[in-house]
Amino acid sequence: MSQVLGKSVSRKDGIAKVTGAATYSAEYQLPNLVHGYVVTSTIASGEICHIDTSEAQKTPGVLTVFTHLNAPKIFKPQSKIYEARLPLSDNQVHYAGQIIGVVIADTFERARDAAFRVKVDYNPQTLVIESSKANFKEAPRHFGEEMKFSFGDVDKGMAASEVKVAQTYESSTELHSAMEPHAIIVDWHESDGVTIYEHTQWVAASQRTYAGLLGVPVEKVRIISPYIGGGFGSKAFPWSHAVLCAAAAKEIKQPLKIVLSRRQMTALAGHRSETEQIIRLGATADGTITAIDHEVKSVTSPVDVFIEACTSITPVMYKTDNLRLMQELGVMNVGVPTFMRAPGENPGMWALESAMDELAWNLKIDPIELRLKNETKIHQRKNLPFSAKHFADCLKVGSEKFGWKDRAKEPRARSRDGKLIGWGMAAATYPGLRSGASVKVRLLKDGTAHVLTAGNDMGTGAYTAAAMVAAETLQIPVEKIRVELGDSRLPDGGMAGGSMMSASIVPAIMAACQEVLKLAEVKTTQEAFALLEKSGGAAFEATASSAPGEESKKFAFQSWGAHFCEVEIDESIGRLRVTRWLSVMDIGQVINAKTAASQVRGGVIMGISQALMEECQFDPNIGYPVVYDLATYHYAAHADIPRIDVIFVGTPDTNFNPAGVRGVGEIGITGVSAAVANAVYHATGKRLRSLPLTPDKLLV
Repeated sequence: MSQVLGKSVSRKDGIAKVTGAATYSAEYQLPNLVHGYVVTSTIASGEICHIDTSEAQKTPGVLTVFTHLNAPKIFKPQSKIYEARLPLSDNQVHYAGQIIGVVIADTFERARDAAFRVKVDYNPQTLVIESSKANFKEAPRHFGEEMKFSFGDVDKGMAASEVKVAQTYESSTELHSAMEPHAIIVDWHESDGVTIYEHTQWVAASQRTYAGLLGVPVEKVRIISPYIGGGFGSKAFPWSHAVLCAAAAKEIKQPLKIVLSRRQMTALAGHRSETEQIIRLGATADGTITAIDHEVKSVTSPVDVFIEACTSITPVMYKTDNLRLMQELGVMNVGVPTFMRAPGENPGMWALESAMDELAWNLKIDPIELRLKNETKIHQRKNLPFSAKHFADCLKVGSEKFGWKDRAKEPRARSRDGKLIGWGMAAATYPGLRSGASVKVRLLKDGTAHVLTAGNDMGTGAYTAAAMVAAETLQIPVEKIRVELGDSRLPDGGMAGGSMMSASIVPAIMAACQEVLKLAEVKTTQEAFALLEKSGGAAFEATASSAPGEESKKFAFQSWGAHFCEVEIDESIGRLRVTRWLSVMDIGQVINAKTAASQVRGGVIMGISQALMEECQFDPNIGYPVVYDLATYHYAAHADIPRIDVIFVGTPDTNFNPAGVRGVGEIGITGVSAAVANAVYHATGKRLRSLPLTPDKLLV
């Protein structure tokens, strides 16, 4: 049978999604289902002096109203939730839009109407809503690493340099606006068990977390999450509305649904923190980098700590003998920032790749040549060699395919139809991550195979990738594979986040397929099917697991890429359009060329959106986001995006896992905004260092 891996296969879940057959969290129909609507604060800092729910309680259809005065019982969990402060735990208000109550009624409309009838008196306190007024301190450890790190002597390295860059790069707050709003249905059973229908990027972890929050054994909690309508980091752990829904449902002894509105999501579903990054680069006249200094400021919320770890990418990109990293964190009266597609890596690459472009122009060296000259063969913080690194191939293939040699050597040198034309490029990178995962495989007497795991699909194509890997290992057609995901009753498939789902479950699928043949005491799947038919048995099944081993002590694992783009600028009206795009990626073994390219394109689209328009500003008086829905929050539409060509290079990274696969979900966004800004400089001669690149910054 011909090899399946690396070919283009259409999504197995595609028809279900486009026809509406796929069921999302808010769509489950349960008997006696009631609805909750959260009441949110109208101030950003202070305390509740008095809360009057009497009118809301009298509204037709209302069952009850919970506030901090009668909050349902919630236990402090041992595992991660997005807000460390439990909902309704006291009368304090820390950000505008914070949950201060929930109304439960027989219909959504009645619950919403009653929620607006709750009257609240506050004692407002001074709010901090502008980062310039925040108190910044050295950031705490992040995933076990200190946020202050150095080797060599940066000051001496800068003094020895002949050409320097020392600039500040800023990025704005970006909102999570997943197509599927945040929603949850909680159904308690008479046996004290509970079924939770919620989009979660980590099913098994959610099961454990809810068990801790609700004070019940883990086996009493079932999580159902077969489909997620976009997550990008905002659906990995329970938010406050979900925690409150689970506890409230237990109190009222009825199935309860809560769906956040778009406006509520701006405060309650996370965002990417704004950043301010100072980068200093020093180099000799031939382009050898002598020093890199990267300082970062990001902000977090009073209710939890989150660090936008921009310096994480700096040691992996360019070789130097002198490196210094520093990250500071300030607290503002905003909701909790959280993981958002390539958290840290995305804004970090915006600053670093912009600075590298500036250095190349100052040196009068081609930006690609500068990167090739200074690429590092080791992770300079871990002091480990990179495994299966093909960054140079990304640059060289991209240069050839894009026609980079024809690039004008000076800014403002090319125009078309009265508009300035510029070309830009930037590198892309994201770490290779994986976790432990378990998978069950069944061979059925009808000649099909069944792959089962609690790991799930955020829309990345996991259903199809899992089927392809099983088909490859079992040597049967993809059409003969059925995949079931997203149920906590299935083996723990790990997390759909950090670009690690494929790298985690693919080795487990391979192992389970091999184990089921071993169990059947056959060499081929066809022999197993024949045995089942002859014996009358229903199925052979086996479960296998895969987990990281000692490889991380020998190698550093990273995916690589390069973006190339063309922009067209009408300076008279400040209009910027991206007209051409090419991305070249090294992600190890490509499982499904079709969905992998789609993931890169999705990252590029988000990056172009970030570069051109995404920005959340907060009202300085009340602290609310000024934007509050998908009309007022500007993001890229079809007309803003050109054709995006994607090329994959490199080899399977078998040091990383037996399949040689690394993740692809997040690398596509890294470096995108820098490539656009670098192209803007080439077109106009203007160096823009603050995102987004709005028309006012482009006007003559």
